[in-house]
Amino acid sequence: MRIKVGTSVSTAGFVWRLGAAAIAALLVLPNDAARADEGGVSFWIPGFFGSLAAVPAQAPGWSMTSIYYHTSVSAGADVARAREITLGRIPANLTATVNANVKANVDLGLVAGTYTFATPVLGGQASASLLGVYGSNSTSLAGSLTGALTFPGGATVPFSRFDTIDSSLTAFGDLLPMFQMKWNAGVNNYMTYITGDIPVGAYQSDRLANLGLGHWVVDAGGGYTYFDPKTGHEATAVLGFSYNFKNPATQYQSGVDMHLDWGASQFLTKQWQVGLVGYLYQQIGCDSGSGDRVGCFQSRVVGVGPQVGYIFPVGDMQGYLNLKAYGEFANQNRPAGWNVWLTFNLSPAAPTPPTSTRPRFTK
Repeated sequence: MRIKVGTSVSTAGFVWRLGAAAIAALLVLPNDAARADEGGVSFWIPGFFGSLAAVPAQAPGWSMTSIYYHTSVSAGADVARAREITLGRIPANLTATVNANVKANVDLGLVAGTYTFATPVLGGQASASLLGVYGSNSTSLAGSLTGALTFPGGATVPFSRFDTIDSSLTAFGDLLPMFQMKWNAGVNNYMTYITGDIPVGAYQSDRLANLGLGHWVVDAGGGYTYFDPKTGHEATAVLGFSYNFKNPATQYQSGVDMHLDWGASQFLTKQWQVGLVGYLYQQIGCDSGSGDRVGCFQSRVVGVGPQVGYIFPVGDMQGYLNLKAYGEFANQNRPAGWNVWLTFNLSPAAPTPPTSTRPRFTK
């Protein structure tokens, strides 16, 4: 199979465009899906980048990506204790043992607008994106808390309590800008990016379910994609790091996070793509701040799953649908479960090569 890149009707012509927004999957989950760092919550959601993330767009201009995202996760006593501390339900003078769990179900709708610049920057292709989030978050916490309250003078009093908290919210989340640079050299493609979190979404530090993070974040990294249009072989890896600013509501600062997203796929035809996706998330910096009462609390999780993609024309544009799912394991100080992403991207088709006006002579 040979996939022609750069023609207006070929599959690969559109695939060339996908790196800008669609498969990159511009997604940051609202914090109280309870996934890492402060209270088991992180800015970066593994799976953010996927196949073809480093491939430059086929044409400059505007593109649009919409995403439906669902996740179902649960966590044990480590995350439950951290969440109760954040909510102010464990007094500072209480030495306690927590036997509890946290469960969350989140459904989100996301829309990202991306503009790809026509003028090269440092020999590469530049693009800027902004993503908005709207959705629902339903989180529950249940379990027992036992220990001893310590009073001035050293006196202690036994303490026991059973907590059941149910919290649901439907609202807007934070705004997420991103700037990317991409370069192509034959079958090799390179990219670098910088993104972050603008904390304007629905957030209250004493509420279990939120759709905002509550603090600023800067995240940056780079990636590589091998893509051979002749054979349809593709492999991608993107490595990045998140720096979290202090949460002014809790005086808690999450540590630096490292994340590796990857994807591998094969184009079976000019329209159909199948493959695998995965991620490794590891917090490499300890949490800190006067509001940190759980210590270093470094988080980790691994995920892997299938993906399938389909490319089709939409008028003079090109459309792309991608469905991918992850199952999580090897988690530490972080919930594990499963998540599904359904992404639709609409972008300019590759320009049609001009028709030659030179006369043709035949013998």
